[in-house]
Amino acid sequence: MEENMEEKKEEVLEIEEIEEGTNDGIKIANDVVAVIAGIAVSEVAGVASMSGGFAGGISEVLSGKKNLSKGIKVEADEKEVKIDVNIIVEYGSRIPDVAFEIQNRVKKSVENMTGLKVAEVNVHVQGVRTGKDFEEEKEQEKQEQQ
Repeated sequence: MEENMEEKKEEVLEIEEIEEGTNDGIKIANDVVAVIAGIAVSEVAGVASMSGGFAGGISEVLSGKKNLSKGIKVEADEKEVKIDVNIIVEYGSRIPDVAFEIQNRVKKSVENMTGLKVAEVNVHVQGVRTGKDFEEEKEQEKQEQQ
């Protein structure tokens, strides 16, 4: 039974209390903000995937978990945050519309959930995924699972 609990255990995100600070004595970790932003980005139509570094890809394969903060960089101070989002768009999507939607969703999600002011949401398009690329990725995933 313990094994099942551990398998189903989701990533726990920490909120640290600090003695003196802003935002009612609560400091929200950058990783928490990154996960919130990552979920918001994943809901936008036209986003094929998040673009993370080599280390992020390896940790995702080894852990078997999807990294919800992949491709997100957060810089936070006491009252505001700056968020960089690295994405790969689907071929045929209108990139300015996708980027605008990402900016709106990320800003709204982070501000509503954390109470922090989002100063910037910078969207960096790292590539375009075509239908052929998608089929090759699926085939490669099947081979890795066997």
